[in-house]
Amino acid sequence: MPHLTVLVVEDEPLIRMALADALLDEGHDVIEASSVLEAVAAFGTHPIDFLITDVDMPGGLNGFDLVRFVRNHDNRVGVIVASGGRHPTDADLEPGETFIPKPYRLDEIITHLNLHDLRDERRMKA
Repeated sequence: MPHLTVLVVEDEPLIRMALADALLDEGHDVIEASSVLEAVAAFGTHPIDFLITDVDMPGGLNGFDLVRFVRNHDNRVGVIVASGGRHPTDADLEPGETFIPKPYRLDEIITHLNLHDLRDERRMKA
């Protein structure tokens, strides 16, 4: 698998660090953010291939708001949304965007990331 630049947005530091470490171990570049506003700033200064975000975060904006922002600015960015409390409605996610309920296993996130990357690779070759 080619390496990706992954933006991990999670307000719980231990979850964010564990996920970032797992992604680094897989050979990906990782940018971390603890809020939607930090994520938007990172998105504006780094090329992002993939977004992994929590839903409920401090600051008045949530992960679904972030997904809409990313989708409007670069719809090629892959998306995984995770939450232990809120589930997406049909309006929150588009086809190809993934929701994973918390608690999740790190290998579950890696598997979804790799599957998404394979789909993109096949689409580019077609």
